[in-house]
Amino acid sequence: DAGVHSKAWYTATCDRKTAEDALYRSNKDGSFLVRKSSGQDSRQPYTLVVFYNRRVYNIPIRFIESTGKYALGREKSGEEHFDSVAEIVENHQRTSLVLIDSHNNTKDSTKLKHIVRVS
Repeated sequence: DAGVHSKAWYTATCDRKTAEDALYRSNKDGSFLVRKSSGQDSRQPYTLVVFYNRRVYNIPIRFIESTGKYALGREKSGEEHFDSVAEIVENHQRTSLVLIDSHNNTKDSTKLKHIVRVS
């Protein structure tokens, strides 16, 4: 269990567009939620959706079967691994999360500050 089901920031039944619309409405840097990933891929079960600088970032949360841990984004050397999705969220409420915009090749960072609920 990823530790998501009882969390205010987790939305189980929300698609990408609904999540993005909710974050645009919040219009606060650091707004976030976690949703189930659109694809049915056990290696990427969740997506962290973050609003920053008038943009929405969809960051895949990977499940690493060999270790039973979770990690953010594409696999990279020196990446952090977490025991649960809840641990990822708690960590990035305290430390900044790097947001990479692959279209404009820019990097930003923000902490996860505002939980967005999808109505």
